[in-house]
Amino acid sequence: MKKFILTIVISIATLSLVSCNDWLDINYSPNSPSPEMVNDDLIFPAAEMALCSRYGDYMRFLGSYLSEHYTQFSGASNYLGYSRFTLSATAVDGVHTMLTTAIANATIVRDNSEAAGEWGSYLAATCIRVFAYQALVDAFGEISYTEAQKGAENMHPKFDEGVTVYEGLIAELNAALAKATDGDAVVNNFLFPNETAGKWIQFANALKLKIYMRERAKVSVDDKLTALVNAGNFPASDVAWAGCWADEAGKANPFYQEEFALYFGSTQINVGLNVALYRTMTASGDNRLKSFFSANEAGEYWGSISGYNMSSSKKYKSAAFCRPAMKYNSPVYLITVSEINFFLSEYYHKVAKDEVKAKEYYEAAIQASFASAGAIGAESVLAAWPYDGSDKNLGVQKWVALSGTNGFEAWCEMRRLKYPAMGELKAEDIYDFGPNDVLDASVLTPGELYTPYQVYTEIGAGKIAQRFPYPKGAQDYNKNCPEEKKTTVPVFWAE
Repeated sequence: MKKFILTIVISIATLSLVSCNDWLDINYSPNSPSPEMVNDDLIFPAAEMALCSRYGDYMRFLGSYLSEHYTQFSGASNYLGYSRFTLSATAVDGVHTMLTTAIANATIVRDNSEAAGEWGSYLAATCIRVFAYQALVDAFGEISYTEAQKGAENMHPKFDEGVTVYEGLIAELNAALAKATDGDAVVNNFLFPNETAGKWIQFANALKLKIYMRERAKVSVDDKLTALVNAGNFPASDVAWAGCWADEAGKANPFYQEEFALYFGSTQINVGLNVALYRTMTASGDNRLKSFFSANEAGEYWGSISGYNMSSSKKYKSAAFCRPAMKYNSPVYLITVSEINFFLSEYYHKVAKDEVKAKEYYEAAIQASFASAGAIGAESVLAAWPYDGSDKNLGVQKWVALSGTNGFEAWCEMRRLKYPAMGELKAEDIYDFGPNDVLDASVLTPGELYTPYQVYTEIGAGKIAQRFPYPKGAQDYNKNCPEEKKTTVPVFWAE
């Protein structure tokens, strides 16, 4: 039954998929589930895969370009603009489309579960809704929420401020948590198959932790945050879609299928290791580099610069650089134990004022990241980047840990914590574009970023992109879509 469900749901989520390029252009299919066609055991996995198809692929690698984990691979140009921090409303439209599709399907399941009094399924559907909505806020800043999901009743839903959406999401989670108990049955799903609601309760608590930690600079939530932390019921293992992938077209990890697979007759080789991440990891002898990236053709590790694809270089061809280490069955991570521990370290430092526990959770976060990566040698990183109560060390190490699991969340936390920060260097200071043709990583300070070559002019030198432009579909068809904000305007929690 499970294998059958996987085939059907992935096919729904990727119905128009005929090439790797088409994956990025996928739109909501007219054949997507509806209450009249299928039951919740099909609708909910479709919601999961709609979220996964964008969050696990496009949002992952775009976040990694914007946070200088990745850069354009040598000789290729498909995503060169992303490595220059260039974003367009058309390019990000698919993010909005697929995440709102996930929300729509999760909402159907939530409403059906509420009517039936099936509170485990109600909680699971709420978690997917909340995760997708938070990702939209974190990407776009302002989104339709209070008037969304009403179909023909309201074709022009207003856009809500991010803080309003966040407060609504907390209310949704609290309402679902108040109804669900550990032993409640849960609708068929990929995230926690064959589990009752206990795992979803822990996931919901992790979502609340992330929301509170992001909004606490703007909203008074420390008392609620303390109650949540004191309850301590968080996931004990990484929350990820794992074990549900197959080495076939339409069934593999979406980022693998986009960037690495041969299913469609060709492979796009676009994504490579960024010299900023390379420099930071090698300076501390970080063995996770070998887990997060594959060695180059010489069996070595090397990163390139943002904003340039080495098109005129005679020395740095594609064989020189590394690509992400991805397999067809690589997990798609929603939140890891490492992330949770980093949040808890920050909580104990900034809210509870307990430096012993803050240090304990900081070190546990790095160790958990090594464990997830299957790497050894966390001691060298802890020695190079010890706990010191600063946002810098925490921010840099969170950025490193997320480079192997979740580039979008790395970009979010960079904007919030302000680390890793932009240094004074530009790509031209790292790579000699002249006849010397030399890329010198040693000029970079570990834990600092640099201005890409030909960076998007709206952003300019020494800055990072702060938001996605509003989606093209909303700009064209929703009369209540606000006037466009510049890419340099932070979302509410990063102001």
